[in-house]
Amino acid sequence: MRHTTRVLQSLERQFVRPKSTAFIGLGRMGSEMAFNFFSKTFAESPDTHFVVCDALPTSAITFRQNFVAQFPGAHIEIVLTPKEAVHASQTVLTMLPSSPQVKAVYSEANGVMSALESLSAAELARSLFIDSTTLDVGIARSVAAEVISTGAQMVDAPVSGGVTGAKAGTLAFLVGGTESAFELSQPILTHMGNRIIHCGPSGAGLGAKICNNLVLGVQQIVVGEAMLLGQKLGLDPRILAGVINSSTGGCWASSVNNPVPYSLADKSPPCERNYEGGFATALMLKDMLLATDIAASTDSPLPLGKSAQNFYAETLRHRPDLAQKDFSSVYERLRQMRQED
Repeated sequence: MRHTTRVLQSLERQFVRPKSTAFIGLGRMGSEMAFNFFSKTFAESPDTHFVVCDALPTSAITFRQNFVAQFPGAHIEIVLTPKEAVHASQTVLTMLPSSPQVKAVYSEANGVMSALESLSAAELARSLFIDSTTLDVGIARSVAAEVISTGAQMVDAPVSGGVTGAKAGTLAFLVGGTESAFELSQPILTHMGNRIIHCGPSGAGLGAKICNNLVLGVQQIVVGEAMLLGQKLGLDPRILAGVINSSTGGCWASSVNNPVPYSLADKSPPCERNYEGGFATALMLKDMLLATDIAASTDSPLPLGKSAQNFYAETLRHRPDLAQKDFSSVYERLRQMRQED
């Protein structure tokens, strides 16, 4: 009986796995990315199978309910472990909080590697892994090397664009990996983003993302400083924002993510929703720590980056309530400092 069951499972995997995609990690970013990818893929190929997996099973259940409600007839399965997801799906996407979760999903018991060990050489050669987590570059390269050593392919593909971009399907993907792995991943990523950039070999996508967020983290603080200073000088925030955004100080942190409510006439940044729905301050602190860590290991000076990292850390010490708010909420800490002075 056991032999028969194994044969049936093998046959099912042989026919279903090639047309199945799994998504592991259904947080604020992952759930929006998965929804876009599944919905667009389902519209193109209604017989496609989907698999979801999350550390919180209720997140996977809610996601499936919402998806099936909008796309009746969709084949979407919930699994409890990454190992099950890999057995069920030829293509696996992961979007996780940081380095520890990536190591757990890929390398620990019931993880990706344990599943790969049981696949045939042909199945391994057709397997593709796309990790969009922002994590330590060294760990990402180590995990990719493990996966690739089995015969499977893998890219790191961190994103830029935040929750808003994930929901709209307009993310930028910064991809690191071989040319062949990039070519396999590109059509998949276009279902979730509109800019897919091959940055170089394994880890290059993460390097580009960390450098980008280093710039962004510094800019968001100084935009808050300038907006606060301008108001002290009697300037209307809307006028000041208009000046900055049409001058040499213009940047995304001011023109899209300005921290002062109603300073942008044609946009509704997170500050107008009590800083809800954006990129969490705790995650920006994580990215600043990644930047300063890798800078230390490569002997690259980061005077402004280190100061910005310290300010985000100080903000969360004084205002822990801002940890899950959009990182432009550091403006509230600046205002508080003014009152303390």
